[in-house]
Amino acid sequence: MFLKRIDGPRAVTLPDGTVMTRADLPSPETRRWVASRKAAVVRAVSYGLLNLDEAKEMYDISDEEYEGWAQAVERHGEQALKATSVQRFR
Repeated sequence: MFLKRIDGPRAVTLPDGTVMTRADLPSPETRRWVASRKAAVVRAVSYGLLNLDEAKEMYDISDEEYEGWAQAVERHGEQALKATSVQRFR
């Protein structure tokens, strides 16, 4: 079995004890960003699975877009990323 050489860790352990790997991340071709996919990217950057520049390049997202996701999660939790909840948490 051959493993692709990558920079950084292949997996990180989250505070709740679960392990997040690069396989848990959304596909780089993702065009429809639901709350769970946004949260996965924010978690990956927050816990060091990806660095911010790598995530922005991989998913073609802007600084402002990522910062909006990260602030929503920090202030109100992952529920704030849902499109139906945006108005309530602003």
